[in-house]
Amino acid sequence: QVQLVESGGGLVQPRGSLRLSCAASGTIFSINAMGWYRQAPGKQRELVAQMATGGSTNYADSVKGRFTISRDNAKNTVYLQMNSLKPEDTAVYYCNARVQTRAFRPPDDYWGQGTQVTVSS
Repeated sequence: QVQLVESGGGLVQPRGSLRLSCAASGTIFSINAMGWYRQAPGKQRELVAQMATGGSTNYADSVKGRFTISRDNAKNTVYLQMNSLKPEDTAVYYCNARVQTRAFRPPDDYWGQGTQVTVSS
């Protein structure tokens, strides 16, 4: 009923930049929060950045000062601007949204399909 579509991944050199986007569509009453997670080979999936509708943000320590999350609430879209990329940022990046599909119903978590980010020289 809710779909998240991600784009913007690819291959980039160290110290380069990429911008990821994720758009939510379907039956949406409200979105409480949107964010990005990533999973590198052999590692646990981790939170990269998230933003609540009111604007509060949370970043992983490893990306603070380099990554910036933003939301367009009217478009149900979240972005992740990634600057000063490092090889250790290489991972599959997943969009996450906590969505109410109708009033007076608890929100559910939805996930995108993932987009590959590779940082290599």
